[in-house]
Amino acid sequence: MSTKDFVEKDYYKVLGVPKDATEAEIKKAYRKLAREFHPDANKGDASAEERFKEISEANDILGDAKKRKEYDEARALFGNGGFRPGPGGSGGSFNFDLGDLFGGQQGGGAGAGGFGGGGLGDVFGGLFNRGGAGPGTRVQPRRGQDIESEVTLSFTEAVDGATVPLRMSSQAPCKACSGTGDKNGTPRVCPTCVGTGQVSRGSGGGFSLTDPCADCKGRGLIAETPCDVCKGSGRAKSSRTMQVRIPPGVSDNQRIRLRGKGAPGERGGPAGDLYVVVHVGSHPVFGRKDDNLTVTVPVTIAEAALGADIKVPTLNGPSVTLKLPPGTPSGRTMRARGKGAVRKDGTRGDLLVTVEVAVPAELSDKAREALEMYRDATESEDPRAVLFESAKGA
Repeated sequence: MSTKDFVEKDYYKVLGVPKDATEAEIKKAYRKLAREFHPDANKGDASAEERFKEISEANDILGDAKKRKEYDEARALFGNGGFRPGPGGSGGSFNFDLGDLFGGQQGGGAGAGGFGGGGLGDVFGGLFNRGGAGPGTRVQPRRGQDIESEVTLSFTEAVDGATVPLRMSSQAPCKACSGTGDKNGTPRVCPTCVGTGQVSRGSGGGFSLTDPCADCKGRGLIAETPCDVCKGSGRAKSSRTMQVRIPPGVSDNQRIRLRGKGAPGERGGPAGDLYVVVHVGSHPVFGRKDDNLTVTVPVTIAEAALGADIKVPTLNGPSVTLKLPPGTPSGRTMRARGKGAVRKDGTRGDLLVTVEVAVPAELSDKAREALEMYRDATESEDPRAVLFESAKGA
């Protein structure tokens, strides 16, 4: 089997399973197809025999966790089967036995047989090595870039949580060259960093520092014929819209990290992270203090002096009734428990209610007469006497 055939062959399609199929699902699909196309059940049928070999070959690769990982990485490197031999000595097939691919010898089973240890990275290191890197070179996976975005929530959405659409632009594998950077799909391993994407330099005292390779710009690969779209970088700008869940209780300017939601990686590398900076709008009635909500409630002079049961609004819920003790001063804060913002553990903070005595701008004749009577009845009391005494003492 040629390397080209190996990379382009879709073993998942052969077994009829998705790429994220579990080990049990792969085994079940193989057994079903093996019974159907086994030579003993289809004597004299050459097409069934060929199909059986193909099924066995797929099972040998996907049924082994290590081989499956190497196979997935190889296909990711070439854009999921987009391997295209190019000019300059790479125009034909690269003929290897599967035993060569896996660094071992073939077993006696049907199809591909059982293979020993070794790695596809070793084979591809030699395959792309037309610039001086030695055998055994492994082109390293690259983690995708982190992305930062911003979102503005209403006051209520920040308290209760919300799912919002985010349109993001990031670098993703170039579709024109399947992420290889080479228009022919055949980049070579960078001879400077030997495919690692990094070079070390001495800093004195026996220490060394690692920097991205300047020749390949940290990719580990160099395009012989740079792609016209990505100019050999293997990456192109991509836009996508993602539904992001913002947890309850976020505060203004909070930075949320969503792991693995950033730019896609290269050559099987993990995706980067997405950082979302949250901006929260104001509310005409409520405020926020940590996990507690705040509200200022006006009361009459009579309610503050005589005491009363007052109704207080809550955010997105029914009102609550608080008992105002007689003689409550303006500015006193009371607490409605469990009516605040959602905490990380799912419980809620409190609603802090600040009482503000409302002085009427206009009075009816009856109200004025009542207040004048109250003034006359308390004429001997001076609320500022203690103030002046304290000032003299100081």
